[in-house]
Amino acid sequence: MFDKNHMPRHIAIIMDGNRRWAKAQGKNASFGHKEGAKTLEKIVRYANKIGLEYITVYAFSTENWKRAEDEVKALMMLLQSYLDDYAKRADTENIRVKILGDITALSQGMQKSIQNCMERTKNNTGVTFNIALNYGGRDEIIKAIKQIAKDVKDGKIDIDDISEEMVSNNLYTKDEPDPDLLIRTSGELRLSNFLPWQLVYTEFLFIDKNWPDFTEEDLDNAIIEYQKRTRKFGAN
Repeated sequence: MFDKNHMPRHIAIIMDGNRRWAKAQGKNASFGHKEGAKTLEKIVRYANKIGLEYITVYAFSTENWKRAEDEVKALMMLLQSYLDDYAKRADTENIRVKILGDITALSQGMQKSIQNCMERTKNNTGVTFNIALNYGGRDEIIKAIKQIAKDVKDGKIDIDDISEEMVSNNLYTKDEPDPDLLIRTSGELRLSNFLPWQLVYTEFLFIDKNWPDFTEEDLDNAIIEYQKRTRKFGAN
């Protein structure tokens, strides 16, 4: 078992392999996403149980719109249903839900579900569950640059005031610690435009298992692996 006194505060997860898992079962992509959603619910509940402060998952990227229209539509319906369900269970789960990404491109129904879920769960004191939805890391940084540039133009700040902290405070993850650990399932070895600013000193762990097969024990093992590592943050 992991050392509860040396827990990562924030774990980020790229939930890869839903479609691959479904194909191996002879099913369509939507079936894989549904099973992946069940796994996510189980893992977030467990993260809350063990005292993790933040968990951030990559649910839908700005590039995912390029996928087949039927798959995108089914995934959006699944995500909306997921958020509606979380809002209903907010009082019993004690999980705080936040959405990271550009929600203006989403349907009115989805935007309403997002706002309702975030509002219903905002005072919960358990794990903060960040869902990266219509999220792109470079897009996030560009938005931050534009906001800072506007503040300089409006005379609110001086150009010499710009710092790492200021950039961080203009990202979706404002007021949250950067992830200590990134987990990516399915054996792929890349970040795919996920949290490029926030992951600069994060420990990476790549797992050769598709997301629907990921278990609580896998999370335990990931934390144990994290605890074996020495984080240097650029020092010797």
